[in-house]
Amino acid sequence: MESFNEDDIQYQQAKRQVDRLRGFYSHLFVYIMVNSIIVYYNYESLKPGESYFQFKNFFTATFWGIGLLAHAVTVFLFKSDMIRKWENKKIKEILERQNKQ
Repeated sequence: MESFNEDDIQYQQAKRQVDRLRGFYSHLFVYIMVNSIIVYYNYESLKPGESYFQFKNFFTATFWGIGLLAHAVTVFLFKSDMIRKWENKKIKEILERQNKQ
């Protein structure tokens, strides 16, 4: 098995990507769990003859879903050089500050 040097830039970038993936999947899990509870509560609180398909029953899932979609885009699709350059610049700044101390 290959050992990794934690100072290696490629290792750090891969670790950051894994952290982003873990964050997204945690977000997705919480989204599913919370919205399942909301769906159950909304279903149980329906009056006889009332339809479930009302905007109020989908409000949280809709707008939180938009946020989840934005999170997915940033994790899976939007891997621009601008973000990597900014991250590398910030890493260098932090390391320089730590070395001065």
